[in-house]
Amino acid sequence: MASPAKHGNILVIMVDQHRADCLGCMGNREVQTPHIDALAAVGVRYENSFCPFPVCTPSRYSFLSGRYAFEHRGLNNRSTPLPEVVMWPELLRRAGYRTAAVGKMHFTPTYLDVGFERMCLSEQDGPGRWDDDYHRYLRDRGLVDADDLIDQRMEYREHAPESYWKSLGAKPSNLPEEHHSTTWIGDRAVEELETWQGNGNLLMASFIKPHHPHDPPKAWWDRYPAASVSPLPGWMPRCPERDLAFNGGYFPHEHFDEAALRQATAAYYANIAHVDHQVGRMVEKLKEKGLYEDTLILYTADHGEYMGFHHMTLKAGIMYDPLVKVPLVIRFGADLDRGGVSEQLVSNIDIGPTLLAWAGVAADAAMTGRDLYRDEAGHAVVFAEDGRPWHAMARDERWKLVRQAPGTTPLLFDLQDDPLELHNVYEVSRHRAVVERLEAAIDAWRGEAPREGVYVDHDAPVIDQPNVPKAGDGHREAMIAYCREAMSAYGPY
Repeated sequence: MASPAKHGNILVIMVDQHRADCLGCMGNREVQTPHIDALAAVGVRYENSFCPFPVCTPSRYSFLSGRYAFEHRGLNNRSTPLPEVVMWPELLRRAGYRTAAVGKMHFTPTYLDVGFERMCLSEQDGPGRWDDDYHRYLRDRGLVDADDLIDQRMEYREHAPESYWKSLGAKPSNLPEEHHSTTWIGDRAVEELETWQGNGNLLMASFIKPHHPHDPPKAWWDRYPAASVSPLPGWMPRCPERDLAFNGGYFPHEHFDEAALRQATAAYYANIAHVDHQVGRMVEKLKEKGLYEDTLILYTADHGEYMGFHHMTLKAGIMYDPLVKVPLVIRFGADLDRGGVSEQLVSNIDIGPTLLAWAGVAADAAMTGRDLYRDEAGHAVVFAEDGRPWHAMARDERWKLVRQAPGTTPLLFDLQDDPLELHNVYEVSRHRAVVERLEAAIDAWRGEAPREGVYVDHDAPVIDQPNVPKAGDGHREAMIAYCREAMSAYGPY
């Protein structure tokens, strides 16, 4: 392996809710992702990459800190990491990098300072929607992201038309393509890359899509007719009772059929392809400026998506592979272009140590992830947790153990013989050694007690930039009122 490339450029591309097998380079022949596939062809594609927490904000804090959620305590989508937690963008900034982020961060507070000098944000739910740059942009043009509001805000969703429920929220966006969040984030990313001079630049471009609603711009919708797609592996005509009992679904799992699932899958692919187009624009800008050779480019997601697995959609259920497994492609730079495939178990907590090692910057001692730049061994076991304090997952190459609440029988799946995770073999006597090994691994990782509670600090430090609105200045109330008025054209809002 070559020595660390001090102060090369870093482009991190994160998407939201991208199931790992929904890329051309992962063998999917129905979704078109030529630009991500091209990065995989010269970089490293990780076939067994996992998120540490299949919920947006906790996963993102783990991605940025190289620490698990029980350590940083940002345990839900309205949380803040503990103030002592050091993020890798901050370490790069201290080392002299010029750091910026565009798109969806999902922080509390919205412009939380994690090391980015500049942030130009496009948020989706919660207070971030009322604070961010994208929704101010829409308001200035008399526009509103109606489909997203209906899907994400209960005051609108409770009045959603029947067609929304029957289609699993899949329809062409009400916004023209040039104002869609994916295009807007791509535009801001390309503008940021245009400012790069030489080395020592970091950009994190974070897309809302393919997170629901499945509302690509019309031109992208038309590229993926429902009849052209097939259900993904794991689809079944009925939802197992175990899954229904665990979570009934954002769109009730019992109330959709294969036709609706195919349409949602087609729209999901269209959103992924639209993001891929923006990836191509960013790569082209780097080449145009002569910076591609010295730039590490990374593509991943904060978590996956069921998209029909066990007759479920979206997330918030059991930690099956389509939910916890995420795409990961890293192109380390021209001197390391080799087009490799890694089958090792890796986690998004490994990203911070990896980027820092590549840049020649020391990692924080508390980071528990591995450096994939110099150490390609991966993990013997990867771990994940979710929003329930006792829940934990341990997965090795063959076996997965999911620990649930006290008094509930854990789940053990033999992924070699049962890749669709249908048969719980926890109580099969011949597997006791596997159970004991994975339970001991969870205890050594996180301890036997439930983790501590959520940490929230609405007054945590934010970046000091003119686009950051001031708390209490009325901007949230004004944006809420604008959206309410604009939405009157779409229904009884």
